[in-house]
Amino acid sequence: MRMINALGPTLGRAAHLARTRLDVRLAQYDVTPAQMHVLLYLGRNGGQVPQCELTGFLRVKPPTANGILDRLEEKGMVVRSVSGTDARRRLITLTEKGSQQQTLFQRYFQEAEQQMVRGFTAEEQETLRTLLSRVIRNLEEDETR
Repeated sequence: MRMINALGPTLGRAAHLARTRLDVRLAQYDVTPAQMHVLLYLGRNGGQVPQCELTGFLRVKPPTANGILDRLEEKGMVVRSVSGTDARRRLITLTEKGSQQQTLFQRYFQEAEQQMVRGFTAEEQETLRTLLSRVIRNLEEDETR
């Protein structure tokens, strides 16, 4: 296999371009992609989730999740509270501002998705998703970690 056609660099280039385009769109709102994903996740899950669930979704360590949430809290987009049923459990809740932002980001995310698959048929889009999911599974199962 010639290196120029290698899958790894091709996937890396696609991911880099997607991130760069998203960063440009988000910069005007002073929000990082990780912060956007938190807001979108909260929006998809009723506006409130336990912090441990959010940390799992982000696939980061708790201190990293805390940093992301600290910034969102400073910006007035989320609030943290203690669960009424378990004082050790923290709940993350979208504020009105956070809810408005996540609606806007949801639109940006959909536009970015449409840009990525422009010119693809619905069948090609599904094939691409299926193949990329298999690549991800293969890499997650790699025992050389």
